Order: sequence, then C-alpha cells, then structure tokens
Amino acid sequence: MDRIARVAGFLQELVLPVDCAGCGTAGPALCPECRWRLRPDPSVRRIDGLPVVSALPYAGVVQPVVVAFKNEGRTGLAPPLAAALRAAVSAAVGTVDGDGLLLVPMARTRRSAVERGYDPVRLLLRRAGLPRTDALRLVRRPRDQLRLGREERFANLRDGMAARVPLAGRRVLLVDDVVTTGATLTEAARCARAAGAEVVGAATVASTPLR
Repeated sequence: MDRIARVAGFLQELVLPVDCAGCGTAGPALCPECRWRLRPDPSVRRIDGLPVVSALPYAGVVQPVVVAFKNEGRTGLAPPLAAALRAAVSAAVGTVDGDGLLLVPMARTRRSAVERGYDPVRLLLRRAGLPRTDALRLVRRPRDQLRLGREERFANLRDGMAARVPLAGRRVLLVDDVVTTGATLTEAARCARAAGAEVVGAATVASTPLR
C-alpha cells in the first residue's frame, strides 16, 4: 500500500501542475525556502508526565505541508517529514536506553487508511528507515476530534484502545504525526501500560504550540 501511494503521488505531480505545499508558489512541490523551514529542531513538552519530543512546531509552513501530506495525497512530501520524524525519534531515544525499544505508532481505523490509500505515520516511519511494532488497536471508533475541545477530546478517546500483541516487560516509544492536546498519546500510553509495557516517551513530527 505504501509503495502504491508513493507511485500515485509521483504520477500525480508529473501529470498535474503543482504548487509549493508550504507557500503556494508555482513550481516544485516544496520550494527551497519552505524545505529549509522544515529543518528539524526537536523540542520537548510533557503531557501528563510523558515526555513528548517533536521535531517541528505545527505552525507556519509546517501546517499546510503536513495537511497536504496527510489529507491531499501528496506523498511526495514524505522525505522532509520523515527526516523530521527520524530526528524526533533520535532525540527521544537519546535520553533513554534504546536497547530493545519498540516504536509503536498510534492505532488507526482500517477505513482511514483505505480512504487515503496509505497510513501517514507508518509511511513516514518506513521512509525514515525506522522499524515499527503495531501493538495498539482501536476497540471502538471515536468521534471526529476536529471540532472537539480539550476535555471532550480526552473523553472521546478514553478507553478506546487495547493492546494487540503482548507488551509485558517491553519498553515502548509512542509515535504520531502531530500532537495537539495530547489526548491520543495519553490514551495510547494508558493502553500500553495496562498491557504491562514501560512507556518511556513519545516522538512526533510536529507539536501544536501551547497556549
């Protein structure tokens, strides 16, 4: 599925005129200036005690590039975003013992992957050359988070995941694309801990600036 998505994105950019996903100027899918603005600069925030390392702020050109990659099928934007995710994972692993650490992406509905033709986080992990363990699954389909407030997001996801593989005694680093309120990571951490894992932290491509 990832290979088909990459080929489809490449063919789309060959056939159709494209604009820079970051600033909208005509030309390459990502102009040199916007590509420069995607250089990773990892930062850490804590969500319910969990250290979350993010490579980029979800602001400026980062936001439209991520949206274009996730929701508009522009998989040609994967390389700089994969580099950012790799930097976040490296920074997160640099603070702990990485021996035997599992990189665990968030649980996703099969429907969302089918509709897109690819799973954004798993595609980025593959492009970054990072292994993954699909250890989490959804036990119910949550409501769309887009229009929900902070407390509503946490309530919407609470008890919504379960472990799909044994995690007792394993050490886990959670992985996602963008962290906003932290509701998804909080539920994933709860689920992994309930299955016996030690959750050492999380890594994401970008983080919404705190207000």
